[in-house]
Amino acid sequence: MVSSTIVDRMRTNLAAAGIRLDGSDLDALLAGPYLESVVAFDKRATEGPEPALPDYLGGLTASAGARNGGEAPAGPRTESGGARPAAASESLETVAERVAKGAVSPVELTRQALDRIAERDPVLNAFQLVLADRAMETARRAEAEIGRGECRGPLHGVPIAVKDLMAMAGTPTTAGSTLLAGADAELDSAAVERLERAGAIIVGKTRMSEFAYLPGSANAHYGATRNPRALEHDAGGSSSGSAAAVADGLVFGAIGSDTGGSIRVPAALCGIVGLKPTFGRTSLHGVVPLSWSLDHLGPLTRTVRDAGILLGALAGADPRDTRTLPRGAPVPLLSELETGVRGLRIGVPETGGVAGPLASDAAWAAARRALAALEGAGAELVPVHLPELEQLWVANNVILAIEAAAFHQRWLQTRLAEYGEIPRRRLLAAYAHAPTAFVRAQRMRAEAREKLRLLFERVDLLGMPTQADGAPLLGAWGATLLTGPFNALGWPALTVPAGETADGLPLALQLVGRPWEEGLALRAGRVVEDS
Repeated sequence: MVSSTIVDRMRTNLAAAGIRLDGSDLDALLAGPYLESVVAFDKRATEGPEPALPDYLGGLTASAGARNGGEAPAGPRTESGGARPAAASESLETVAERVAKGAVSPVELTRQALDRIAERDPVLNAFQLVLADRAMETARRAEAEIGRGECRGPLHGVPIAVKDLMAMAGTPTTAGSTLLAGADAELDSAAVERLERAGAIIVGKTRMSEFAYLPGSANAHYGATRNPRALEHDAGGSSSGSAAAVADGLVFGAIGSDTGGSIRVPAALCGIVGLKPTFGRTSLHGVVPLSWSLDHLGPLTRTVRDAGILLGALAGADPRDTRTLPRGAPVPLLSELETGVRGLRIGVPETGGVAGPLASDAAWAAARRALAALEGAGAELVPVHLPELEQLWVANNVILAIEAAAFHQRWLQTRLAEYGEIPRRRLLAAYAHAPTAFVRAQRMRAEAREKLRLLFERVDLLGMPTQADGAPLLGAWGATLLTGPFNALGWPALTVPAGETADGLPLALQLVGRPWEEGLALRAGRVVEDS
């Protein structure tokens, strides 16, 4: 229940910031889920001792006990739209090998991708912007380079897509909003630079929830994105279009962002692979932020090895983004992903500090089957108690809300009516937090981080469902209880398909590792994928 103290605090903070709160928004805030994290944080912050230092004084990964080093299915069915062309069902790795050998033309692949988008996007609503002329020009250039023996690697000549919060010179970067839709970017984001340097053909920019502030695809301006596995169900969010485009075979891979689960949620709900790398592994230069200390950039693909390929292209220090470390751990090689899991210890949490089960019986059954495959391949399953899961989730929600409100405050003051109602109300709800909430959440995060560091002295990975159940109906929200905690930690997390519900909706296993050890999660993901 929302107390009068919270309501009065929100009114006071909004008035002090020069932001108007009308009666309809107040009624919706009190009746809906918008203030739940405020209530949860106020309750949690009064329970138990807090550590001496807030988390940002220790650094997101430096204090995590990280080891400096470490390691790194066929396309899903569609329920309408007919059979996909053969190339659209291939993995990125397989088609890249054929391109490099001259067995398939980048021009042909790109034309197929654009034709597939033209056919399927009116149904799915996966693309914000299709760059047909630019993509064909890039494809012709790639074909000429490869013909001269100048292949740049496993992305050269392969069609992919990027989420529409990454700047591409000469195109708008809407971030799912109308506020940013009127201007073209002058420069490329670091991610686009690196993909194009690797020879990838970016065929378009994908749909997303407004300003990435929703684990679903609902968008008041551009509409929701349908799940290719079941069109009446949601694709998840906020990297909705990226997941749908990969799952439906429109592209061979896509890039998304993840602040509370926005890569892993849609990947899990659409039945594909999604990787949130370690915080600092990939540059966020030129990316519209949601939360500066929680945002991650990573791949959505049809296979685990494809995720490793895209991670290799994206990863690396960037002097324009001080969150990337000057000397990160090596990116895992594809050969390392085939070394198996013998001897790895995988922690399996049944509870996370919340009342009731973490996931449905169906989601747990799928996860346990995947975990049994890992055990059969030589891993040891270790039951673990993880009450910090809920603590990290609450801290993640508070930090996200306050950082997002800080970024948006100038527009909330002057352009409030241009927001859709869901992001508007979520941003307004941030002003219900007390002035000390941000630092208290950082201290809460530090306490949980230390406990997880000690837990990871006993295990190498955590394994659990990615989502509590299959995809919700179109326009509904996914859940972040099982994903958001690992944004708060900044540690790598991989989702890999692990089965289906009784009505055929995808279910997934999430594998979480220590900082810079994406390779361990990818190795385990390969075993699950093969099983």
